[in-house]
Amino acid sequence: MMKDLVKISARPKLESPNMLAAWPGISNVAMIVATYLYRKLKFKDLAEVRAPHFFDPIGVLVKDSMIEAPQFPRNNFYYWKNEAGKSDIILFLAEAQPATKSYEMANCVLDAGLRFHARRVFTCAAALTRIHHTEQPRVWGVGTNQALAQELAGNNLVQGGNLQISGLNGLLLGVAKEREIDGVCLLGEVPAYTSQVHNPVAALAIINVLKEMLAIEINTDELAQYADEAKKQMKQVAAEAMEEYIDYFTEPVWEYGEDEETE
Repeated sequence: MMKDLVKISARPKLESPNMLAAWPGISNVAMIVATYLYRKLKFKDLAEVRAPHFFDPIGVLVKDSMIEAPQFPRNNFYYWKNEAGKSDIILFLAEAQPATKSYEMANCVLDAGLRFHARRVFTCAAALTRIHHTEQPRVWGVGTNQALAQELAGNNLVQGGNLQISGLNGLLLGVAKEREIDGVCLLGEVPAYTSQVHNPVAALAIINVLKEMLAIEINTDELAQYADEAKKQMKQVAAEAMEEYIDYFTEPVWEYGEDEETE
């Protein structure tokens, strides 16, 4: 079944690889993490999911009065060899989540990872909390079994307790548990009032954890600069949210009716 849904373009011999999968989600945290790793570690093409099985195009583009063929979101696998002799990495990057067949896609991605002997699956997500945008976000860690939960606690990660991880960044790990595959989700704290804003601050916190867990060396200066710029945007969002709050819960004196008497 997997060979019908995944087109393999390379067959590298990977050393105990971990797999990191990412789909767009809240504050785009997962995609920021995955695309930054892709760029900085120079991953190579590995395989791609046959998107027409999971996605239905809703229209076509027209260029110079000519209709283009239907376009589908990319759902590609990449690999990176760790020269330090540590575990290699398989990276799955998806441009979109399917409207249906999410469970089937999760199994498809896991099948491909197992084809290359992935030993553990990672995803990332945003943890919406009451954190203020000026605070340093913490990283929460949840795993598919008790041994992983204890390992994550040993890495000084916040224990997730009871929560829900929406979309395929969560569902993939639910399917991994169903299939008795080790899986970890790292969630970076995001202020609830900035959920619609890209959050590289949370992504940077997650990458700093992944550097230890995946035994990789990566320069994060560029992402740190992006995070500083994003903080300014979050400050503006916070100010606008406060203005809306004030407008909603207060009534300016000039809005009283003219026929009302005052003493």
